[in-house]
Amino acid sequence: MQKQISNLDKLTLSNDFLFKHVMLRKRICKHILEELLHTEIADITYLEAEQTIDVYPDSHGIRLDVRIADTANTHYNLEMQVKNPVNRATGKFLLPKRTRYYQAMLDTDMLQKGQDYDELSPTYIIFFCLFDFFQDSQRIYTFKKRCLENMNIELADEAVIMFLNTLGTKGDVSPDIQSLFDYINSNTITSNFTREVADTIVEIKNDKKVRDAYMTYEMRMKDLRDEAHAEGLAEGKAQGLAEGKAEGLAEGKAKEKTATAKRLLSMGLSVEDIAKATSLSVEQVEAIKAE
Repeated sequence: MQKQISNLDKLTLSNDFLFKHVMLRKRICKHILEELLHTEIADITYLEAEQTIDVYPDSHGIRLDVRIADTANTHYNLEMQVKNPVNRATGKFLLPKRTRYYQAMLDTDMLQKGQDYDELSPTYIIFFCLFDFFQDSQRIYTFKKRCLENMNIELADEAVIMFLNTLGTKGDVSPDIQSLFDYINSNTITSNFTREVADTIVEIKNDKKVRDAYMTYEMRMKDLRDEAHAEGLAEGKAQGLAEGKAEGLAEGKAKEKTATAKRLLSMGLSVEDIAKATSLSVEQVEAIKAE
């Protein structure tokens, strides 16, 4: 039990679990949105934290870290992205099409039967990235749809995707956003705002409900790993005996890890956490998720 508690104490803001709980503090989350978008927001409402959306029973569900709406009915989805996922089979990076799928699922979930398309709310999908996906050193990459023949013509679908590059050096951001990037990168406090974030993290880690939730989360992952290990090992041994080769055990272990990953994905856990739990690479988990 002590090991699980110490694991929580070691978490930083780049961890999905802790990021979600910090963003659930309205003052901090609202301030980040205002600083990023250079606008005042009267108030925000949390629609669902760490929500899994399955629009259709056989569709590929998505897990959302934090989903928010403001008083103008603009919707925001905030995500922490520590690693740059790639499909090892194809060599293609997955983040661009992941944003496409997120947007489609958000819109489908938002629009109720019988509503008109113009009732879709404006949306912002915001990824905090600890890497520079586009390798142009921009602090923020903002995407809207534009006409290739005339870039001055914008498709006003009110859907915006933002990649926040915490390592960026180009482009202007507010001092508080830059200090937040510095804090995410190195856990260094350089402003009153990041002092507030750091103090909030200490408060969250000392919250008994949060500690209980994290311990439950850790134990649940361990139980699933143990269950999959037993099943995979038995299958691997049986195959190894049948074939008389060591390859059977290796394949059994691989199936064990795959089975564990699938179970954790179905529970809506993050790719990064699943990779840690199964010793698979992030890319391997992404490939399993894409199947």
